[in-house]
Amino acid sequence: MDRFEAMSVVLAVAEAGSLSEAARRQRTPLATVSRKLSDLEAHLRTKLFNRSSRALVLTDTGRSFVAASKRILADLAEAERTAAGEYSIPRGELVLSAPVALGRILLLPIVGGFLKSFPEVDVQLGFADRAVNLVEEHVDLALRIGNLADSSLIAVRVGEIQRVTCASPDYLKARGTPRTPQDLQGHACISYAPLISPKTWTFREEGEEVTVPVQSRLMVSNLDSACEAARDGMGITTAFSYSIASCVKAGTLVRLLDGYQPSPIPVSLVYSSNRFMPSKLRSFLDFATPLLKEELASMAVGAPRKKTKA
Repeated sequence: MDRFEAMSVVLAVAEAGSLSEAARRQRTPLATVSRKLSDLEAHLRTKLFNRSSRALVLTDTGRSFVAASKRILADLAEAERTAAGEYSIPRGELVLSAPVALGRILLLPIVGGFLKSFPEVDVQLGFADRAVNLVEEHVDLALRIGNLADSSLIAVRVGEIQRVTCASPDYLKARGTPRTPQDLQGHACISYAPLISPKTWTFREEGEEVTVPVQSRLMVSNLDSACEAARDGMGITTAFSYSIASCVKAGTLVRLLDGYQPSPIPVSLVYSSNRFMPSKLRSFLDFATPLLKEELASMAVGAPRKKTKA
């Protein structure tokens, strides 16, 4: 029995919750996955999973075995990377994750410069508007918005973003410019539900949270669409500072109610705490951190964005 392979099978089944899904993810016949799991349980003389009609659930012994297997396989992977020189020379694949809009606008140009500077490193950049699990999804580094609750991760703060309210000059010329949050009640609004409610918007006034009713004439499913609709004069919307920075610079959107916005939201680079840091990851942190800080600082004060360094 190949014990390392058996451990990988158990981890795949534990993460997938079923033999069929584990087989699909590993691109292995279902019968092979089932046989390897049965052989391992026979070798250990214990059950690792309780089987039901819907899913496989780890036993207490199974949970302990999975935790130990993760450590052993991680140590093995580190030993292989060390032998291959990954910890001394920047090389190999670097897996990154970022929110969709922030990653596209801010991180993607920086990755382009990094690839030019480090020709032996390949980057896999995934965009997702959720907090990916770095360990389970094999992600080396993630760009995160908001306060971080997971203390097992190491965070490098690179700046902050602001929520902003904005509209096009043509809309404001036709409908007037709101001076206070209460003035929004007479305007057509555009809402992106994950960011703010379509019925009430919140602001801060003299240190207190203020909620005002709004009429959302348009509700959209992503931030880019909200900004585009506002740019086309359909109404007033809320967005993040980075998503409208280029439009503000071009004069196609105007920031409103800046004195009433909530406190800025932190932005960080996060990675798992390991005994060894691959050179590819250290190199990316050293390369990207000052550029991200510079870009986010320029957006926070509404200054024009500078061209990303290559």
